[in-house]
Formats: sequence, C-alpha cells, structure tokens
Amino acid sequence: MNKKLWQASPERLKHASINRFITLCNENYALAINDYADLYQWSITDSVAFWKTLWEFADVIAEQKAHHILTHSEKMPGARWFSGAKLNYAENLLRNRDEDSIAIIFHHEQGKTQYLRYPSLYHQVSQLAQALAADGIIAGDRIVAVLPNIPETVIAMLATTSLGAVWSSCSPDFAVAGVVDRFSQIAPKVLFISDGYHFNGHVYERMDQIKPILAKLTSITRTVLIPYLHKKPNSNFQQVTLWQNYIVHYSPNRPIIYTQVAFDSPLFILYSSGTTGPPKCIVHSVGGTLLQHLKEHLLHVDIHPDERFFYYTSCGWMMWNWLVSALASRATIILYEGSPLYPRTAALFDLVDKLHINIFGISAKYIDVIKKSAIIPKNTHKLDSLKTILSTGSPLMAEGFDYVYQSIKSDVCLSSISGGSDIISCFVLGSPILPVYRGEIQCPGLAMAVDVYDAAANPLLTGKGELVCTAPFPSMPTGFWQDPEQKKYHAAYFAKFPGIWCHGDYVSWTSHQGMIIYGRSDATLNPGGIRIGTAEIYRQVEQLDEIKESLVIGQQIKGDCKIILFVILQNKLHLSEPLKSKIKQQIKNHTSPHHVPGTIIQVTDIPRTKSGKIMEITVRNIINGDLVENINSLANPESLQQFKALYHTLNFNPRHP
Repeated sequence: MNKKLWQASPERLKHASINRFITLCNENYALAINDYADLYQWSITDSVAFWKTLWEFADVIAEQKAHHILTHSEKMPGARWFSGAKLNYAENLLRNRDEDSIAIIFHHEQGKTQYLRYPSLYHQVSQLAQALAADGIIAGDRIVAVLPNIPETVIAMLATTSLGAVWSSCSPDFAVAGVVDRFSQIAPKVLFISDGYHFNGHVYERMDQIKPILAKLTSITRTVLIPYLHKKPNSNFQQVTLWQNYIVHYSPNRPIIYTQVAFDSPLFILYSSGTTGPPKCIVHSVGGTLLQHLKEHLLHVDIHPDERFFYYTSCGWMMWNWLVSALASRATIILYEGSPLYPRTAALFDLVDKLHINIFGISAKYIDVIKKSAIIPKNTHKLDSLKTILSTGSPLMAEGFDYVYQSIKSDVCLSSISGGSDIISCFVLGSPILPVYRGEIQCPGLAMAVDVYDAAANPLLTGKGELVCTAPFPSMPTGFWQDPEQKKYHAAYFAKFPGIWCHGDYVSWTSHQGMIIYGRSDATLNPGGIRIGTAEIYRQVEQLDEIKESLVIGQQIKGDCKIILFVILQNKLHLSEPLKSKIKQQIKNHTSPHHVPGTIIQVTDIPRTKSGKIMEITVRNIINGDLVENINSLANPESLQQFKALYHTLNFNPRHP
C-alpha cells in the first residue's frame, strides 16, 4: 500500500467548494452524501441530477435553460445534453466585467509583467468582436491563431466565441507545414498571427511564415498581425492588418452582444497528435466544455474567486483552453511565455513568489527535470501562497511525488491529472478533500463512469487494463471535423469496445479508489506475452543520475517483442558496458526480468510533440519499418534521423547489444 503524503487541514476542508456542493445536493435531493466516494457514486448513478445541480451551483449564464438534461442516454456516442439550452461561452468567462479585479497577469521570460483587469479585458474583447462582426463573422465560422501565450490570444478567443464562432490555435513554434496540416482542414476565415516569440533567451522571428501560410490557406479573408516582438513590424503584405489598426475604429464602451448558441454548438477545434495521416480535428462543444471545466475547476481544483491560477502551456495544447476557462470561476489566470527554465532553473518558483500563485500547473517532465537539477525550492523560496500543484502530460512517478513533498512544499495538494485533447478535460484527477498517496492519481472525475477493462471487456478491480468510460458525459467531442458519418470518431474511441469509450491508457485501480497510469496502451510492451506499461521502465531508468531522458519501444522479431531502450545521458557521458549493466540491474531489481531491455542505445535527442509528450509510437514505427506520417506535429522532427539510421542496424542485426 502506498504511503499517505498529504491530508487537507480542517480549515481547508471547511472552505472547500466541493463541501458546499455536497450540501446543495443533499438539500435538493434529500440525500445523505458524506464524502467523495458517496458523491462520486451518486454522480454516476444519477448523472442527470448531478449535472443539473452543477449548472445551478456554478451559476451558468444562459439565455434559455434546457428542456431536457439528457436524451438518448443509451447511445455512446449519440447522447444529447441540455437540449434547448442557449448560452455563450465568452459571456460566462466575462461574468466579472464590472469587478475591478485582475483577470490576467502576463509574464514572459525576459522579466516583463503585465496586469489586465476585467473591465479592460471586456472593453478590448468588445472592440475586437465588433471588428470581426464587421468582417461578416457569424456563428459557426472558424477563426484560427498562430500565437504565443499572450493576453491578445485570450482576447481574440473571447471575441471569436462571443460571436458564436469557432476557435482553433497553434503555438508559433509550429512550422508552416504543421500549421497548414491543421488549419487547411477547417477552412478558416480569419487568421491571427504574431511577428514571433521568445524562448530560452532567444528571439524567434516569424514574419517569414505569413506568406507561405496564406498561400495554402485560401479560405482566409482577413489576417490580423499582433506586433509582439516589435511595435511596428515590417509588414508589407497587402492582406495583413495590424491589430491596433483593426480595432481602432470601434468603441471599447459598446456592450458586447453575445450570440446565444445551442449547448452542443462547436466551440473549439483541437488536434490529435497521431502518427498516421493528417491530425484529426476534434470538435468540442460550447456547453460541454464550459460545464466540464467548471466542474473540474470548482470541485476538483477548488478554485476560489481571485485566486491566481498558473499553468505552463502553449496555445497549441488543451491545457491552454483549460486554463483560460478558469475565468468562468472568477479566477485570475497567469499567462507565461518562454522557457520554464529560463533565466534559471528555479524561474517558475520565482514567479510563484512574485505573483503569489495559488494553483501551480506544470508537467510531470518538468518535475523530473528540476528533481535531477537538485534544486530545493522550499529552502530558497517562500511559496506561502501555493496551495495546489497540478501535474499532467505523462504519468507522474512515485519519486516525483516524493520530490514535491520533500523539496517543494509539504502542505500542498499534489494532483496528478489525466485526460487529454480528446475530451478537453480529465478522466482522473485530484480532490481537495481526499488524501494524496504516493504515486497515485486521487480519484475518477465526478460523473465520469471510469473503469478498467481487460481484453474481454471484463471490469478489473485489481490488475492492469484499459481505461474506459462506460457512460456519456457532456465534454465528449461532438465529432471530428469532415467526418459526417463519424467513422473516424468511432474508430478512434469505440472500435475496441462497442458503446464504450476506450481512452488508450494502460492503468490500474488502487486500494484507495485512485488510479495509476502505466503509459499508453498502444505503446504497451508485450515480451513473451506479458504486458508491460512503458512508465514502469521510465520510473526505474530515470532515477539514475546518469540518465537525462529515455524512450522505450518494442521491436517485433519473429512474433515476439524485444524491448529497446533509448537513453540521453547527462553531461556528455558515453554509454559504457558497466552503465548498460547498471541500467538493466536497476530495472530488474525493481520490476522483473521481463522488463529488462534486450538493447540499450544512446541517442542525442528524443522526438516529442509541441506540448512535450514523447512520441513512442513514432519511434516504434520507424524501428519496425512501418509508415510514419504527420511528422509536422513534432517539435523536433530532425530527431527522427538517428532512429531511421538505427533501423538498418537493428533489423539487419537484430542481436544488436
């Protein structure tokens, strides 16, 4: 049994929003809910009552309430939520328009900090919405952006969604081909783009991207350039309008006229990071996104009005959408542009103290990096304001939990959370009223009928299997763009278990009703018929001081699976035979002989997505001689060359040591 690392104090429990929600549920339905387990069970048994109560608790702004909370509940997909409701996403995020509190704090790695209060945010959104409306933008039109994580990005998204139009964005480090692969599928009318961005002490100019992007995106009728690096970028493009010139003729004092749309109208288009074919365009709804994010922010993260919420993310990752939605919970969101490790490793902890951050979101990889750097923030920073740390992107290892509580702060709710762009939210996450146990995600999300299935679709109380969801939920995608018969949508999530969402994670329940994720099930290793999650190997390998990062795959040889481990070493070390033996022994001693790689190879880089996820499937496909496409989704496609070269060595000499 894993060790308990944290338990909320009586004072924190007293003020937890979820306890107020429990009281409301008990009063409305004459229930006797006493704890999270009771609430969760009721939320999946009577999901209609749960979501209806959440709508009331979160004070959702809507022109018209639903006639029916859920219809066609037997269909998955196909269920309809809140039929008849009419609402606007931006209106809910700008509910604090008359409060003189801070909506956004922007900070970039060069040290500049900018504060934007709610009235100012509202006025700028109004101006831009008027400009877009004058360009003929209406509900359902697509508006896209290639922007850094700056206030103008939030303003553009809110103006877009205030009109009922659909928002989709990429980070500015995407190559032209990556931008075009995504946006060309959805025929956008307006493009917002910046002149560049900062990262790790460098300035990256991006003006040269505009012409080739516009040459491919022929549906664009307006391009708005945001002068981020330079006050007056050298823009000689006739079809480009500077941001300030685009909005200058519109009054900031005009009230926003919000376009009211159906609950399941499209809001955001996100993209899969798959390895075959163009990225899939995942369509998320206005009501489903808003309600799910309100649930997670209010009841799971425990955001309170004016609390300061930071998540290290780019505009090409769903965590950006998740972060910005916190405005609906009256939070102050903190946008950061640049490297999390610049100008020094402890840069983000400097930010926690400077900006008095309450909720601090990062990736599991970031925790691993700072752990290996041997910094101890609790000895160098106050961190008085910090109450919650969120981690996602990949499984957080047990040793990462240890590091947080030993070296960052002992009295903090560490919530490892997991879901993805597929649902723009979480299947499993944290709770302020539950203990934190070493290496465990605290709980399944409320009203998410999460389970673990074996290959025959039998639920597993113990042992490892597929993470599934057995009942509809509001933030399911409405579908994929240009998939009218939903064939791609079904193939992505419902092919393995018909009528059941199969998420593709290899997981197990814990004795505390929490969950452990072992990696992606499509990357699961299977030597000798024994299923092994890749995270089980990463956990051991990356404890070694010599290892900076690693990637593990299975090579198919004569009907069996040979485990190959690729490692990046610290400080220009070389992979010696003693070090290979040390790695293998570490894995064997703490897992099993089946986990030990047959081959260990030193590499200089590992392919990853723009959001930092390592691409195991891409490397596996290369080594097995399978087709590899969609390399434009990679942050570092040049890293693939070394693996392509290794293909010949490993396949013509499969006994490579």
